[in-house]
Amino acid sequence: MSNASRRGAVRAPRLARAAALSGTSGKVCPADRATLLLEAIIEPGDRVAIEGDNQKQADFLAAALAKADPARLHDLHMVQSVLALPEHLAVFERGIASRLDFAFAGPQSRKLAELVANGTVMIGAIHTYLELYARMLVDLTPRVALIVADKADRDGNLYTGPNTEDTPTVAEATAFRGGIVVAQVNEIVDRLPRVDVPGDWVDVVVQSPKPYLIDPLFTRDPAKIRNENVLMAMMAIAAIYEPYQVRRLNHGIGYATAAIELMLPTYAVQRGLKGKIARHFVLNPHPTLIPAIEAGFVDSVYCFGSELGMERYVSNRADIFPVGADGNLRSNRALAQVAGHYACDLFIGGTLQIDPQGNSSTATKGRITGFGGAPNMGADPRGRRHDSLAWRRAGQEAGESLRGRKLVVQMVQTHQPNGAPSFVERLDAFDLAASAGFALPPVMIYGDDVTHVVTERGVANLLRCRLPQEREAALRAVAGDTEFGRRQPSETSDSLRRRGIVMLPSDLGIDVNTATRDRLAAQTIDDLVTASGGLYVPPAKFRPTTVPHG
Repeated sequence: MSNASRRGAVRAPRLARAAALSGTSGKVCPADRATLLLEAIIEPGDRVAIEGDNQKQADFLAAALAKADPARLHDLHMVQSVLALPEHLAVFERGIASRLDFAFAGPQSRKLAELVANGTVMIGAIHTYLELYARMLVDLTPRVALIVADKADRDGNLYTGPNTEDTPTVAEATAFRGGIVVAQVNEIVDRLPRVDVPGDWVDVVVQSPKPYLIDPLFTRDPAKIRNENVLMAMMAIAAIYEPYQVRRLNHGIGYATAAIELMLPTYAVQRGLKGKIARHFVLNPHPTLIPAIEAGFVDSVYCFGSELGMERYVSNRADIFPVGADGNLRSNRALAQVAGHYACDLFIGGTLQIDPQGNSSTATKGRITGFGGAPNMGADPRGRRHDSLAWRRAGQEAGESLRGRKLVVQMVQTHQPNGAPSFVERLDAFDLAASAGFALPPVMIYGDDVTHVVTERGVANLLRCRLPQEREAALRAVAGDTEFGRRQPSETSDSLRRRGIVMLPSDLGIDVNTATRDRLAAQTIDDLVTASGGLYVPPAKFRPTTVPHG
């Protein structure tokens, strides 16, 4: 029997059972039969993907699966980008699933750690996004994929709107290996604004009783940016963006990078950097980027996904964002990960812990957070062949003669908001590896890929270090008033400053007293609305609530 015949033999009975539930509706299955549908098309031991992106969630289908009868569905192998909902772990608690391969856990990180510790969840690997997508095409191909879109027609064609994200990648990996694709949609219409996923990739459509869940994950309120964030942003611009002339970059999510975005039209302009830095972003539509866009600082932004409230603004700036003929953003997480890895000269993000070798991780005691795209963005792409000034200069500083280096920057305050030190002698990831049975500790970004570390104390340029001992000394020099930093005599740090390996604010011509919030181009959410010409519509959680009197 040919491979195609074998796949057909697997698909046919499942689709027949699905058709019996849909009746005369063709590909459309009634929402009240969603759990019955999943019990009909999924079989014990199947590999199942539930689309859970950074922002949008196939939440109705996730809840439907969590309600399945464990006597009928069990030992499932879940493959998903993000565990964001309680239902994503309920399938393990109820005995429906047992094995997990994922990229990011976020809000479910503590619960996941508990379930791993008690043996309820067996983790295959904590992946990067791009790595997980790649394995879906190779050896982690889903038998059934549960995806989500804005709209569908009755032939199963899907319109994802601004938040395309993972949808085409998961659907294609499944559909072209004989799998079954089920799409949760907000609405079924006669004609779509555009087709983002063709109907012959989609087997069943379920209209959810309410719109899918979407989280404004990338929005940072300027009012919460502190003076320490402003100082770190000033140092990053002066010590990294300016000398390397960084034009193509990716920012992580955080208040320090939000401060950079809000100081491009102010501090960066004062330094004469407009047109010289930060022109091309691979980034979700961060609202804090609006003032820089409106100031003409930014030429283009390619997006992993959208951001709730930014839809009208993005549609109005088709000169900056990839907007389709329908007038809405077309995002793509897999392609953005590729662009962030190969097309960018700089990644700047944050972490929870850094060790003496510069290794960093967000996997800490009692939490299995995962990494998302940070290891893709924060890795030197050794296959890269196109050059740029930033790439060449970083390579030269590192002593490379035949190739350049990607700039990989960790921006982290010396203490986390809960008071825990960010610099540690040993990552919690090592203990987690032992308790969870991992062959290797879950390191997010390896130290030999990190080129700079920025704290409120100063900047460590690790490119200029030639020995592991120098790298460690540079990290201790910027670790501030922590046990990690206090272990190093001040004479060692002073020597590193004289050699330009460590730069304090004064070394960069920055007066700490001038690092204040009034340097930000917008200081409140309302300022961002004004800068957008009223096109940005902040989500409810970012709007002040009026408390009635009397």
